[in-house]
Amino acid sequence: MAKKDEREPFYRVDVAEAKEMLQDDGVVVIDVREPNEYQAGHVPAATLIPVNSVFARRDELPKDKKILFVCKMGSRSALAAEMAAAAGFPADQLYNLEGGTDAWVKAGEPVEQ
Repeated sequence: MAKKDEREPFYRVDVAEAKEMLQDDGVVVIDVREPNEYQAGHVPAATLIPVNSVFARRDELPKDKKILFVCKMGSRSALAAEMAAAAGFPADQLYNLEGGTDAWVKAGEPVEQ
């Protein structure tokens, strides 16, 4: 079950919840790591928007879908979700993968290169 801390403008999900979310066409994955990290392996169908450019590229984020932010361990993606919230995206549209790509891989989930 997605968790929301009242101090954060997004929901946190674990790998199982993220995998379930990805079955829905109404969800996009945004990988906020650096290009070399992304190229080494990322969650399938993830779009690369490095964290330092999320706010500047906010117009590339879909207004009509849930957004699952992913990084290596979950910190940069939480920051990206905060930026999206600052850009006006509602909390019920913003999700952060707890443990990031590391947790995804550790759970045996596939990655694309």
